[in-house]
Amino acid sequence: MPNPNHIAVIPDGNRRWARKKGMRVVLGHKKGAETFETILKVAFDEKIPYLTIWGSSVGNVTKRSPAEVRFLFGVFKNYFAKLRKDKRLHTEEVRVRILGKWRKYFPAALRDEMERLIAETKQHKRYNLTFLMAYSGVEDMEQAVKSLASGKKKVSAASIKESLWTAELPAVDLVIRTGGEPHWSQGFMMWDVAESQLVFTETLWPDFSEKEFLHILARYRDTERRLGA
Repeated sequence: MPNPNHIAVIPDGNRRWARKKGMRVVLGHKKGAETFETILKVAFDEKIPYLTIWGSSVGNVTKRSPAEVRFLFGVFKNYFAKLRKDKRLHTEEVRVRILGKWRKYFPAALRDEMERLIAETKQHKRYNLTFLMAYSGVEDMEQAVKSLASGKKKVSAASIKESLWTAELPAVDLVIRTGGEPHWSQGFMMWDVAESQLVFTETLWPDFSEKEFLHILARYRDTERRLGA
């Protein structure tokens, strides 16, 4: 079987990684951003058409301490600014999408950086990189249902998908959750993961490596997907 068309990643474990090392938890977020740079490079090398990563939930930016949230916003701003300068986005024709309620919760300077990244890659069509920011799968489904209830569209699988924030994304083939806690969170992409292969790894996100990512891809290729047949 070929590589997955769409991989979604739940990068759990930044704070626990920092605590284990006796570091401030905010430094776990910084290290986590560095890990994503590594995984993104591998995804490009492996020619994965769609890569989606859950960058933050609503709770991450509304329920944690103001100091941690400010630091997290700073990490996001620095990362997106650096990503904008990555020539691969243009040479590889990578379209960047950022989905969720980030326009409501994120500060203006960070939002501006994210809007520029979206605008500068909007015409690209070869690869797709999606960040879920201030995201909740439950809220996404709720707004989709409200949209259908208030309109004239007939409720169907197609109309539900068209009403989701993830409307432009295909079904997820492979979900990777790091951090050693094999549970789902906030209905993560609940419609899109109906037929996904799920991988839960004990590795905390900052320690997630290129080697482990490639091993998971190899296992995926070696697994027959019967999809209920």
